[in-house]
Amino acid sequence: MARWGHRGAVVTVGLAASLFPLTPVRAEPAYIPLVRDYVEKQIRPIVETPLVLKAIAEQNAEFGNVSEMDMRVLDDTYRSEVDQHHLHMVKLLLDRSVSHYLKARQDASQGAIVEFFVTDSHGLNVGQSIITADYWQGDEEKYLRTFANGSREVFIDRAERNESTQILETQASFVVMDEENRPIGVATVTIAIDAL
Repeated sequence: MARWGHRGAVVTVGLAASLFPLTPVRAEPAYIPLVRDYVEKQIRPIVETPLVLKAIAEQNAEFGNVSEMDMRVLDDTYRSEVDQHHLHMVKLLLDRSVSHYLKARQDASQGAIVEFFVTDSHGLNVGQSIITADYWQGDEEKYLRTFANGSREVFIDRAERNESTQILETQASFVVMDEENRPIGVATVTIAIDAL
């Protein structure tokens, strides 16, 4: 008789543990749903246009078999140019029609978009609205948490206050799909949370 009573107590404790976990459930920060909604309704339609998809597809074809070492060299060159204000590579990127398009969308966002860029399947920038800190995003979470792991979810990074502008910002990234629903690159947008 005591044996059955013990089992009942174990089942009750097990059930209680599954219903009321000891670790507290962490709610997502309040800005996450706002940013996710903005990305789905405003940013994704901007990215899913023939101009952007064609630019990404063309760079994927151009850099099809690029090695990681080559990507690192390109990234180092880009960063060096930015540091030394010798912007040859940057200027070539900013002069692309896709970059002009992203810049126009940023300018029309009423301050909500701080930075906007798209990459190819390797994480190399294809178009950008402003000068980015680096050219290769393939070793960063914005790429690793989206394209690299096959996620279709919007990855929203931790919000931080921009030291120079004092604007609370976050970056949101998602995989760009072509007309055949194949992943071809990543779109990343830095959003001023207070402007949403």
